[in-house]
Amino acid sequence: MKLIKMSHSCVRLEKDGRVLVVDPGGFSEEDAAVGADAVLVTHEHQDHFDESRLRTAMEANPAAEIWTLKAVADQISAAFPGRVHTVGHGDAFTAAGFDVQVHGELHAVIHPDIPRITNVGYLVDGGRLFHPGDALTVPDHPVETLMLPVMAPWNKISEVIDYVREVRPQRAYDIHDALLTDLARPVYDRQIGALGGSEHLRLAPRDAVEL
Repeated sequence: MKLIKMSHSCVRLEKDGRVLVVDPGGFSEEDAAVGADAVLVTHEHQDHFDESRLRTAMEANPAAEIWTLKAVADQISAAFPGRVHTVGHGDAFTAAGFDVQVHGELHAVIHPDIPRITNVGYLVDGGRLFHPGDALTVPDHPVETLMLPVMAPWNKISEVIDYVREVRPQRAYDIHDALLTDLARPVYDRQIGALGGSEHLRLAPRDAVEL
């Protein structure tokens, strides 16, 4: 499996000539989902869900399909009849040749005065990779590669470190990093790397690695 990091929370996975894209939102590249055979969307916030990017991908590949939770599916299913699948916690399915399990139900708390929306995470190929979206969901399954939401309005670094400790992946790659300046990155790298207990890694946009 090849992991390609796109900007912010978007990642592309490639295996056996097929492409699975997670969260091609408004902070990711305009072509983030182009070439995808399947797209997974964790929740409705615009930095994770961008209809124009999905439309570009779906038009480029008429066989492409989307898996997402109801809040997003309700917004886009009419535009892509028969190609949008609604999923929730506990579901399992195959997308673009990848086995996917759904974990989690709610977005992390941003502020008590802001109502929580739904959010799901995706466990790929039996735990080879987990993308939690905007939550610190711990799947009930060992995780090899954790996509780690490193910096967000809803988290602080102590929570990020404790999340790595609880999931105990072999390695953690940063996502949700568009708000993290280059000046601050060494601080996060040093503290998460020293205290998380797992290998902590970072990829620049469009960098790739074999998992």
